[in-house]
Amino acid sequence: MATPVIANIVEAEEGTSLWQDAWLRLSRNRLALFGLAVLVLFILIATLTPWIAPYSYTQHNLDLGATPPSAAHWLGTDIFGRDMLTQVMYGGRISLAVGFIATAVALVIGITWGAIAGYAGGRIDAVMMRMVDIIYALPFMIFIVLLMVVFGRNMLLLFLAIGAVEWLTMARIMRSQVQSLRQQEFVEAAISLGLSPATIVRRHLIPNALGPIIVYTTLTIPSVMLLEAFLSFLGLGVQPPQTSWGLLISYGAESMEEYPWLLLYPGIAMTLTLFSLNFLGDGLRDALDVRGAKD
Repeated sequence: MATPVIANIVEAEEGTSLWQDAWLRLSRNRLALFGLAVLVLFILIATLTPWIAPYSYTQHNLDLGATPPSAAHWLGTDIFGRDMLTQVMYGGRISLAVGFIATAVALVIGITWGAIAGYAGGRIDAVMMRMVDIIYALPFMIFIVLLMVVFGRNMLLLFLAIGAVEWLTMARIMRSQVQSLRQQEFVEAAISLGLSPATIVRRHLIPNALGPIIVYTTLTIPSVMLLEAFLSFLGLGVQPPQTSWGLLISYGAESMEEYPWLLLYPGIAMTLTLFSLNFLGDGLRDALDVRGAKD
């Protein structure tokens, strides 16, 4: 008679948390793991670029000009004689930095705004969300261009400008999550214990909404990177001598018939990154959806 009791104790001890279950589901998704591996590889390369790049990103040779891939320059050179592998590696640093930092800015604004609106409710919620609707109606590109024209072109402004227009969807997601969680028993218990609204939002509501936040983050980074690429393509983003994948694609598009490798390699790097982030985002969405789990 003791055996079933021991078996139940073992099962209880071997129980897994929500995050462990999510990781197990994610580990079964090959596309998501591929996306995670490629993303980690690109981040590692971007971090180590100053030490592993074969040439300086400012080093050029006008006499050499644009040459196809060779033993000396694995990805060829551009019209200024700069090594394309070095340019792609340094461009990845800027593009990934814009993607992650601008997304972080958008998350901070969106999570804060949506959490306050969802928890406060009533008129405060109505006013805050109507402001979101008004900003949604504004053309994002014109807003960013105006910021760049008024305050000048620099990397910090680029991060802030893109982050300032990408937070709206996160605010709506966070508001809906908080509205659904505020009626739960653990929130009522926290209120009965006398915790302040700020503490309840920070310590109870936001942590319980991390699933949708993580998924949306992996889907926002590609959107931000595409926006930076579009701005750089128009000449409003990263300025030389700094470079990004968007700027390299812009240069490559101007001479793709004569020098196709100038467009091919930065395009491949950016495409792989965007696909990897989307694969990872889809995998996280499925892994964190406990209602879809078949346990």
